[in-house]
Amino acid sequence: FHAGCIGSIKNPAQNNPHTLFKLFRCFCSREGGALSVVRADAVGFLRVVSVARKMVVSAEMCCFCFDVLYCHLYGYQPPRTPRFTNDPYPLFVTWKIGRDKRLRGCIGTFSAMNLHSGLREYTLTSALKDSRFPPMTRDELPRLFCSVSLLTNFEDVGDYLDWEVGVHGIRIEFFNEKGSKRTATYLPEVAKEQGWDHIQTIDSLLRKGGYKAPITNDFRKTIKLTRYRSEKMTMSYAEYIAHRQHHHYQNGIGHPLPPYNHYS
Repeated sequence: FHAGCIGSIKNPAQNNPHTLFKLFRCFCSREGGALSVVRADAVGFLRVVSVARKMVVSAEMCCFCFDVLYCHLYGYQPPRTPRFTNDPYPLFVTWKIGRDKRLRGCIGTFSAMNLHSGLREYTLTSALKDSRFPPMTRDELPRLFCSVSLLTNFEDVGDYLDWEVGVHGIRIEFFNEKGSKRTATYLPEVAKEQGWDHIQTIDSLLRKGGYKAPITNDFRKTIKLTRYRSEKMTMSYAEYIAHRQHHHYQNGIGHPLPPYNHYS
């Protein structure tokens, strides 16, 4: 962050606390989705001490994904248009299941999509059409966890090691043994969850993308790598039920609440 002087207060210790609070609020600003936080230093100067970007992803997005999947599996009309932003983002929808949170489906797009239609589409694509898994069933709903990831800050880098485990997602492009271009990606949390270093992550991603030949360091250097970040929100089925009950169907769903079958 950048600490820059943005104003001063004379004799801060003698100021009324309400006045200081009003001044503080005046200097808290949101610009481009960022929140600037300020404090008064020892001589009364107000200084920026941190700048945090306002999160776009929200629990409502996970709730909406559960709504979409529930309506599809039970044959109800699709949920109405949600209230969260419809700005375009590259996005992924991930499903995990059970206490050990095993992967159950994860598909997304690097093309920016309006969130309302994008989340509708990839909720069902990831739940029903991930070729690694059979289509999801009603019986699995109570054990599911839904994560929405919005992808940001894409950067092409020249070195395949120029990214940070646990911070960046990576997308690679490479040519396989037959000369065909292939791509593959891992979201930012994958390498950290698996305990992988940079090389292990790259090699796993090459195998995920269908590369079957021995992997050499010279071949790794031919990879085109894009790093990115994500905003992620995760919600369990239990949290989804509680959220919907608390907010009184704020997404406008007309069907009854789904049966709550908490697993132990």
